[in-house]
Amino acid sequence: MSAQVDQLVAEAVAAAGNAYAPYSHFHVGAALLLDDGSIVTGANFENASYGMTLCAETVALAKANSDGQLRRIVAIAVAGGPAAAGGVPQIGLEAITPCGRCRQIIKEVADLTAIDLPVYCARAGGYDTHLLSELLPHGFGPASLGG
Repeated sequence: MSAQVDQLVAEAVAAAGNAYAPYSHFHVGAALLLDDGSIVTGANFENASYGMTLCAETVALAKANSDGQLRRIVAIAVAGGPAAAGGVPQIGLEAITPCGRCRQIIKEVADLTAIDLPVYCARAGGYDTHLLSELLPHGFGPASLGG
């Protein structure tokens, strides 16, 4: 699995290079690993109306959903940092983690798949590994709605 995770993290780093981030200049990429080994990527997409901005994780998850692959996700990787010349993100020594909104969206997928999704967060020279339950303890999900 290590080589597969390395590839997943590399795909997240590469996806960050496709970010549209003219306001924050902070590029983020996400990569989703599907149960067949294929990878779906996404990059953040900013908007002048800041609240309309889409995070990389949301873009990747929406893409997987539109392709009918949402229930096949088994892991996620995120990578990001400030853009340098040419829009290449500078991955720092400290890994970034999904924002609160993205953690909630990932929770919805984790509940669909019944997997405590591993989240690999890129940093210079490697990545940190978290389970979604660590990043979003006591998360609100479909079961919270009752019925």
